[in-house]
Amino acid sequence: MSTIYGATRLGQTAASTRRVSSLFKTYWSALQERRKRQRLRATLCNLSDRELMDIGTTRGEIDYVASNRLVDPRGIRSV
Repeated sequence: MSTIYGATRLGQTAASTRRVSSLFKTYWSALQERRKRQRLRATLCNLSDRELMDIGTTRGEIDYVASNRLVDPRGIRSV
């Protein structure tokens, strides 16, 4: 009976370890995505108005573009 209990306990420990690992992976991915958005926002803010116009955006759209990188405000999907 102790062998069965021990095996069950080991399975619970492995499952909880996977959950914690998954939580950290999710957190790390979110952190990396946030850093990418911040770099993009900084890069776009450093461009001149003429350069922004050349790529089809305005200074007022920088926050939107940086936070929604896969969605184009003009309805054109950019990837």
